[in-house]
Amino acid sequence: MLKKIILPTLCAITISCLPAYSRGRTAPPKDAAFLAMAAEADMTIAHIGQMAENRAATEKVKDFAKTVVQDHTNDYWEVTELATKTGDKIPKAINGQNERIIAGLDRSKGKAFDREFLNCQSAEHERLISAFKQEAEYGSNPAIKDYARKTLPTIERHLHDAQDLLKQRS
Repeated sequence: MLKKIILPTLCAITISCLPAYSRGRTAPPKDAAFLAMAAEADMTIAHIGQMAENRAATEKVKDFAKTVVQDHTNDYWEVTELATKTGDKIPKAINGQNERIIAGLDRSKGKAFDREFLNCQSAEHERLISAFKQEAEYGSNPAIKDYARKTLPTIERHLHDAQDLLKQRS
C-alpha cells in the first residue's frame, strides 16, 4: 500500500519540478534572442548563397556564394548544438521577412542579380557584425559569448569579400 502512494507522489513531484529545471537551463532572454537571430541569418544567407551558386553571372561571385553557403551551414549546426545545450529553441525555417528578400532576389538575373546579391550580403553581414560584437561584449552566457567571439572573424571576412566584389564591379 505504501509503495502505491510513494511512487505516484514522487512522480508527481518530479514532473512538477521539470518546468523549473528546464527554465533554469535556458540562456538569458537576450542570449536566447541572439541565438535565434543567428540561426535565422544562417538559414537565410545559406539559401541566398545557394541561389547565387546557380544564378550568379561571374565565377568570383559563385565562388564567394559557395564559401558563404558552406560557412553559414556549418554555423547553423553549431548554433543548433549550442541552443540544445542551453535549452533554447531556434527557428527551423526562414521567416516571412526574409522570404520576401529571397523573392526579390529571385526576380533578378545576370549582373543585376550579382549586384543585388552582393549588396544583400554586405548589408546582412554588417548587421551581423554589430550583433555579434554586442553579444561577445555584453552577453550573459559564457558559451554564447565565446561562440560570438569565435564566429565574428568569419562574418567580417564575408563582409570584406562582398565589398571587394562590389568594388570590382564598379
